[in-house]
Amino acid sequence: MKKIGIIFLTIILGIVAIYFELSMSGANKQKPKTYYNVYLDGELLGTIKSKQKLEKYIDNQNEEYKKKYKVDTIYAPNGLDIKADVVYTNKTESVEKIYNKIQNKKPFTIKGYQYTITSSYQTEEETENQFKVYVLNKDTFKDSIETFIKTYAGVDAYEAYKNKTQKEIETTGTIIEEVYVKNNITVKETNVPVDETIYSKPDDLAKFFLFGKEEKKSNYTVSDGDTIETVSFNNKISTQEFLLSNPTFTSVKNLLFPGQVVTISQTDPQIQIVVKQFSVEDVESAFQTEITYDDTRLKGDNEVIREGENGLNRISKELEITNGIITNTTTKGIEELKPSISKQMIYGEKEIPNVGTGNWAWPTNQGYTISSPYGWRVDPIDGSRSLHTGLDIAGTGYGSPIYAADNGTILKSEYNGAGYGNYIVINHNNGYYTSYGHMSERVANIGDTVAKGQVIGYVGATGRATGPHLHFEAWYGGAPFAGGSRFNPFDLYN
Repeated sequence: MKKIGIIFLTIILGIVAIYFELSMSGANKQKPKTYYNVYLDGELLGTIKSKQKLEKYIDNQNEEYKKKYKVDTIYAPNGLDIKADVVYTNKTESVEKIYNKIQNKKPFTIKGYQYTITSSYQTEEETENQFKVYVLNKDTFKDSIETFIKTYAGVDAYEAYKNKTQKEIETTGTIIEEVYVKNNITVKETNVPVDETIYSKPDDLAKFFLFGKEEKKSNYTVSDGDTIETVSFNNKISTQEFLLSNPTFTSVKNLLFPGQVVTISQTDPQIQIVVKQFSVEDVESAFQTEITYDDTRLKGDNEVIREGENGLNRISKELEITNGIITNTTTKGIEELKPSISKQMIYGEKEIPNVGTGNWAWPTNQGYTISSPYGWRVDPIDGSRSLHTGLDIAGTGYGSPIYAADNGTILKSEYNGAGYGNYIVINHNNGYYTSYGHMSERVANIGDTVAKGQVIGYVGATGRATGPHLHFEAWYGGAPFAGGSRFNPFDLYN
């Protein structure tokens, strides 16, 4: 009986001990708490007690960016994710420690807008050629585009177009019909990293659109005999770039004086602005020279029977101008105000028939436009800076005739798809050579002897061309790309 009592007492004490242990265990068990795990681009940086305190700490620690960009709030970096989690531990890190980890990895952000711009210089091989621009508000971007447009279209002309106050053309003049951005542009509101270039002033963004990230700028001291054209050519810029860099000059005809310091800036347009114009202007039509050959006269024994006189035509045309360069033109009408009077001459015929006379004929019909002169420019097709090696003569119409500029022998008559398209080279057998590119059709063959003014082909847009025109080149001292030197074709007519 005594033994049974001892066993019973042992069982009771065991039950009491177990109950006591369970009671003590329940007393020490922690209640679950909500803390926050901080991730940056998927990497766990640590756990904090308060999401709001971290966000406030980020904002308070970046007063310099608030002052720089004149904003009220600085935000976490893109890719920062703060997730709530229910845990049974007190193991957390300070907001300051997590902040230091963040700032060593990625920049903080501010509210703004991201504009994605697709380049219109994109080639067929490129599927995408884009860059991004960041601004604090949409007005900055809009105003910068307006400023960029005015650079090429002119402030007064663009304002009149926008406000619909352009004066109708009564006799001659120019009006803007349409202005648009050729690039594809998309925009989204986003958090912009503070280490990006963020534009807050329209003029700064317009300057980037015109010159790119780094403006290639230098000074040039004018020498005796310099003109705007020669200074531009010798410094590998176009005359238009000279005028943009030196706004005190209003025309290529403005005079320079020795010792004057001018600015040389190469533009690198980041976007393409197209300005479509309708223009009416009075243009002199050069007189033709009619030559009668006398086989009794020796070479050089020439006589003027009647002096020539230029005529005057009123020409209306539509122009498409991209960043200041004429990329297409269509002549809409020609009104003859004054007929030209041809010059009549007698030439001695005792000379080789295929030798040039040295009296050059214009290679197209009248009503033309020099859409791109001889000189340095930003290429309208790929945006590169290059020397335009001839005259682009446009506006006479697709399929209009192209004439031999002087007597000579056809040296080349072939197709080059990467450049000149259908083209012809004439050897004038006096040291001079002329080249005629982008023809729609060639009607003269290698070895043919052609006379000045003879039709050798027709205006087209074959090869590397933005629209129908004749690319006319002049060489001296040897054949093109075979010892000859290229020069400005206008010099033939001076």
